[in-house]
Amino acid sequence: MDWTTAVDGYCERLGPGLWSEPVNAVTNLAFMFAALWVWPKTAGLPKARALAAVLVLIGIGSGLFHTVAQAWAGMADVLPILGFIVLYIYAAHREFWGQGRFAAGVCTLVSVPAMMALAEVLPFRDVLGGSAAYVPVPLLIFAHAALLARRAPETARGLALGAGLLCVSIAFRTLDAPLCGALPVGTHFLWHILNAAMLAWMILVLRAHVLASGGARG
Repeated sequence: MDWTTAVDGYCERLGPGLWSEPVNAVTNLAFMFAALWVWPKTAGLPKARALAAVLVLIGIGSGLFHTVAQAWAGMADVLPILGFIVLYIYAAHREFWGQGRFAAGVCTLVSVPAMMALAEVLPFRDVLGGSAAYVPVPLLIFAHAALLARRAPETARGLALGAGLLCVSIAFRTLDAPLCGALPVGTHFLWHILNAAMLAWMILVLRAHVLASGGARG
């Protein structure tokens, strides 16, 4: 694979130039602002703080992809997002469900390929396009919320809100190409802004649960 292959996958891109997606590029600052917002709130909470650090990497990776727009930058965009998902699933099993490290690790290792497999068989996959890979994520969050409804209702409500916000975010990501004729700037930038808010919110949901339950698990 040629890692320098140019990628033109978004409505706003005007050509191969570095600043051919100015709105998509600049709105990645939302991830930085979100990380700065949650960083001081995660002191003493290692998992939440690690998630805040990954939030910065998401902003950097996505910023590279929407400026350089090459295959290697696409990997720099995707990998931090995957890292956040994996880390949050592990943290959820440790903190929300009280599992030990081994059990939480196994559940995480099972959850990730299961979500990838689900993405391959989703109805309307052709309509969803590249967004199909993200759809299993809110479904998993909603599942955790439903199962936690009696055990930890505040956490469940927080998770459900986060999943709902992610659904809206995915919708804007999906509509980027279909609405391109009417909105030349596209809607992908709203994916950035809403995702930044959603990921920060999910970190705060984890923080609130840990504090309410008396402290983080090692």
